[in-house]
This record gives sequence, C-alpha cells and structure tokens, in this order.
Amino acid sequence: MIHVPDAAAALPLHPLVELLEREFSGPALERILELEGGAVPAAVWEQALLGPAREFLGRPGKAFRARLVQAGWELAGGEGAPPLMLPLLVELLHAGSLIVDDIEDGSTHRRGAPALHQLYGLPLALNTGNWLYFAPLALLPRLELPAATELAITRRAVATLLRCHQGQALDLSVRVGDLAQSELAGVVAASTRLKTGVLMEFAALLGALAAGAPDEKAQALGRFGMGLGLGLQMLDDLSNLESSREGPKQHEDLRLGRPTWPWAWLAQELAPERFGPLAALAREVEHGRADASKLAAAMRAALGGRGREIAHGHLHDALTHLAAAVGPARGLMALSREIARMEESYG
Repeated sequence: MIHVPDAAAALPLHPLVELLEREFSGPALERILELEGGAVPAAVWEQALLGPAREFLGRPGKAFRARLVQAGWELAGGEGAPPLMLPLLVELLHAGSLIVDDIEDGSTHRRGAPALHQLYGLPLALNTGNWLYFAPLALLPRLELPAATELAITRRAVATLLRCHQGQALDLSVRVGDLAQSELAGVVAASTRLKTGVLMEFAALLGALAAGAPDEKAQALGRFGMGLGLGLQMLDDLSNLESSREGPKQHEDLRLGRPTWPWAWLAQELAPERFGPLAALAREVEHGRADASKLAAAMRAALGGRGREIAHGHLHDALTHLAAAVGPARGLMALSREIARMEESYG
C-alpha cells in the first residue's frame, strides 16, 4: 500500500538536508570531484555551495513529487519500499528549478522565506540551482540499479531537464498581449506540459523504472504523472487568480502577463468582442497602468466556477486511465485521497 502522509503533516524536506550532509560534505564532495593535491576547507565549501543549498532544501514543502515516485514504485510492482534515496532525487531537481525560476521571474519569496537570490545574491543562487540539477545524476549510481535501468533513468532525466528549459523559455518570453486569441490555449498547454508536466511524469516514471516495471505499465504511470501535473497547474493558476491573500505573490501571473489556464479557457469560450477588452486590460496591468485586482475580478466573473470543474475533471480522468492500465490495486485508493487533499489545498 502506498504510504501517503496526511497533508496537514507535511514536513520540511529534512531528508534532503540529511542527504546533502551525507553525500556532499567536504571530504565526500571532494571524492566526487576527484580533487587531488589539496583540500578545500569545509568553511569554504559551506559558504560557496552547501550553505545556500541547505538553506533552501530545509524549507517546508509538500514533497508531492517524492510521494509520486513512491507511488510509481508500488503501483509498478516494486517489492518492499523503494530505496530511500530514490524519491529524493526528483526533489533535488525540483528544488533547483524553483531557485532558477525565482531568479528569472524576479520573485522575492519562496516557501515562506526570501528567495535564495535575495539572501545570497544572484550569482551564488544561480550556481546553487544549477548544481542541484546535476547532483541527482551524480547520486544515481549509488542506488546500484541494473545498468540498463540506470541508463534509462539517466536518459529520461536529461530529456526532462531539456524540456523543462524549453517550457521555461515559453513562460519567460510569451505574454498574453503577444498572442492572438486563437493561439492562447495551445501555448498554455505546451508550456504546462513542458514546464510542469514533464517533471511529474519523470517522478512517476522514476519509481516505475527503478521497480523494473514492464514498458507498458511504466509508460502508463508516466502518462498519469503528466496528466496530474497539468491538472495541478490548472489549480495553481486558478489559485493565483482567486487569491485574496495580500503579499508579493498575489496576482503575480497577471502582473507578469503570463498565459495561464484561466486565459486559455476564456480564449476558447468568449467571443472576440468580450475577450478583446480583457486582453487589453492585461496589457495595461503588465505595464503598471492598471490594477491587477480589477483584471482578476473581471476574469473571475467571466469564468465563473468552470475552472475548478475542468481541473477536477482532468485529474479524475488521469486517475481513471491509470486504474485501467494497472488494474486493481489498493494503492490507487490512497493515491485518490492524496489527489483530493491536493485539490483542497488550493482552496
């Protein structure tokens, strides 16, 4: 049965800090780097790399991707619990992506604290985020998986990183005002699949591949991870639109002019004469000439409650298709409850 902690009991990702201390302490790090002819003082590594990484990895997080790795392992027929390090690899990748994402978006806070570049400066934070992309690949051989399995996971990890950066490129460069109404839905879907979906896909596949799943079952779990990522991104986009909580993150998507799922749905549903004024207001908000709250209210009124219905239906379909592919499994009920708790967490 999949072990799914209660959402209210979500803990800081302290296992990541423990992993960092064990595998990347001064002597261990120098062995990995194959340094010869001298040693770097521990305090230097602490200042240059380990301190910033520890600061970020120790912050509270949902750790849902780690639990998805566990779900992939168990639903694929893995015996016993997965290797302790396995679920942490995807969390290291995700942490690196968050650090870099905050830099590129100019975000000031993450997980209840200042963004890492606010604390350590942009160069050091950027290097730390990039290092966390590669750390899992360095740790993967420690799992002692079959050579063919390790190769498959490595190739998938590289493809995931490549596609995530392509999705981030869309997210950084394209604005609502740049797109025709007919183009919005396709761009939002592509950006979400590349930026969010592929990492969730990798999490589910990581567990399945490590468990030695047959290709058909592994691919089904990967498709589920992708569908789950899309559905949760829909809820995240809606949450940003609907949030009344004041702070630096409130209506951030609108202030940055990001094409999001609410925009995609409105572009598909509204006649041009209704959509056009919303797009024009979006351009005013992006350039600081209008209040984002006014745009949020107008979009909520036009969308009604359909957004949450669409997101819920998408998540339900993803789970239904997974159940059809893997057959009866006690873990599916626990996974269903976890998804329901995730939906509730978005308000």
